Amino acid sequence: MPERARGTGLAVFSVAFAFWTTMAGTTTPTPLYPLYGDEFGFTSFTVTVVFAVYALGVVLGLLVFGRLSDQVGRRPVLVAATLLSVGASVIFLLAENVAAMLVARVVSGFSAALVTGAATASLTERLGQHSRVKPATVALFANMGGLACGTLLAGILADVGPSPLRTPWIVMLVLSVVAALGVLVNGESSTHRSNFSLQLQPLHIPGEIRSDFLRSAMAAGAGFAVLGVLTAVTGLFLGTVLHESSHSLTGLVVFMAFACTAFGQLLARALKPDTALPAACVGLIVAAGLTATAMATSALAPLLVGAAVNGLATGVAVGHGIGGITTRSAPQHRGASVSTFFAVLYSMLAVPAIGVGVLIRETSLRPAGETFSAVVAALSLGVLLSLVRVGRKAA
Repeated sequence: MPERARGTGLAVFSVAFAFWTTMAGTTTPTPLYPLYGDEFGFTSFTVTVVFAVYALGVVLGLLVFGRLSDQVGRRPVLVAATLLSVGASVIFLLAENVAAMLVARVVSGFSAALVTGAATASLTERLGQHSRVKPATVALFANMGGLACGTLLAGILADVGPSPLRTPWIVMLVLSVVAALGVLVNGESSTHRSNFSLQLQPLHIPGEIRSDFLRSAMAAGAGFAVLGVLTAVTGLFLGTVLHESSHSLTGLVVFMAFACTAFGQLLARALKPDTALPAACVGLIVAAGLTATAMATSALAPLLVGAAVNGLATGVAVGHGIGGITTRSAPQHRGASVSTFFAVLYSMLAVPAIGVGVLIRETSLRPAGETFSAVVAALSLGVLLSLVRVGRKAA
């Protein structure tokens, strides 16, 4: 095991803070999309495209730069990730059109892709597997906590700040600069390097758990699809259907979804492997029903509860999938298998959001949301029925 870096406590905090800040920057635009729509005169379809570009940037970044921290070290990659977060904040701060927003979202996607692997590995090396606080738990709350808090913080700042499209980005810019300085001064955690090579990370579905891998990916992907749509169009729903102008409320809905996703991953550790995924599928179906109810009745409560239930179910499915890969797949392919798993999830985060944008353009928000909820429920039900068939055969 690599030696611990000096000043472990401060170093661990600096890595976790960099992870949190970078991920927070990726969800900062969520409550601001309606304001950007008014400012730049674009439609709800454009919002979904702007959001999807970020997710596709994450997928490309994971495939191209997934092993970079193993090759050049954790600190350079963490510094690069936080500087990219700085760059995205600056572009958003100066943005005057949709093209600038698209560039900023791609930069955000790359920053998230870089920080995820490097920060997780660095936390493992700095804390060690025998630490009272598990590295995986710190990484989980830095990751999902950043995603959750970024949108809530931006919503609050947009409501109380002097300039709703500037204040959130000034705050994120300052936080990202502090994060970059923190990882820069706290040393390197890895003592090993591999040869540098910039090439696509090969995708790999572990043959020994292929069926379980695919079911987990489909269930978790359905949940991620809901997270993506919530992130892209919650502000539109609250503004046009419920006539709620509070940006903090938009941030709260998405905050609940991502926060519950983190708790769902913790819950997955307490559930038996043969019950975790069925429970996740049931939760996704219930959440889809609640979301459809919110659309049909123009009610806020079902949307809030649906976001929380979807987050919990998604977290359980993700935790089950990652647990299966790390404990039951061949060690030499685990890294590629995890990258493949998250490539599926982030693809599901992006593509359905664009589909919903097309539906909104062709119909309106309510039927688009109801149709999307039905598709999510059908996909989750399909996975659940597949699990029931497998259980009967095993019995």
